Amino acid sequence: MQSDENPHYIGVISDTHGLLRPAVEKALKGVELIIHAGDVGSAEVLGALSRIAPVAAVRGNMDKGAWAQKLPAQEIVKVGEALIYVIHDLHEIDLNPEAAGFRAVISGHSHTPRMVEQNGVLYLNPGSAGPRRFKLPVSLAVLTINGQELNAKLVELEK
Repeated sequence: MQSDENPHYIGVISDTHGLLRPAVEKALKGVELIIHAGDVGSAEVLGALSRIAPVAAVRGNMDKGAWAQKLPAQEIVKVGEALIYVIHDLHEIDLNPEAAGFRAVISGHSHTPRMVEQNGVLYLNPGSAGPRRFKLPVSLAVLTINGQELNAKLVELEK
C-alpha cells in the first residue's frame, strides 16, 4: 500500500576512509538525507557530505579520534513512515530488526555491496565509496522510501 506523501530519496554511503570522490556529489544530488554507515575516515568527509544534504552517521571500527567519538555506534533514523537501523558491522547487531519494527538495516564494513530483503526488512550495504579494495566495486546506494515501501539502487562510482 502506498502512502499519500511524496517519496523520500536517501543517499547511503559507507567506508569512505577519508576519501570523498567527486562523483559522490553528482550521485547524491537531490537526496534529502545522507546515511553514512561508518569508517568515515575524517570529519572533513562529514562536512563535505553535509553540504549536499543533512547527514546521519555511525562510527566504524577505523574511525578514531575526538571527532569520531562524537559519532554513535548505531543510529535509528525515521524517514517518513519507515524506521531504519544503522550500524557499521552487521555482525554486531544485537536486536531483531523485524520484531523491533525496522523496515531497513543499513551497514557497511565488508566493502561488498549487498541488498537483500528478509522477513520484510531490507538489509542494505552500499559497498565502499572510498579507496578501491581488491576487485570490489566503488559504490554507494540511493534508497527511495514511499510509505512503508523501500527500493534501493546501487550506484557504481567507478567502472
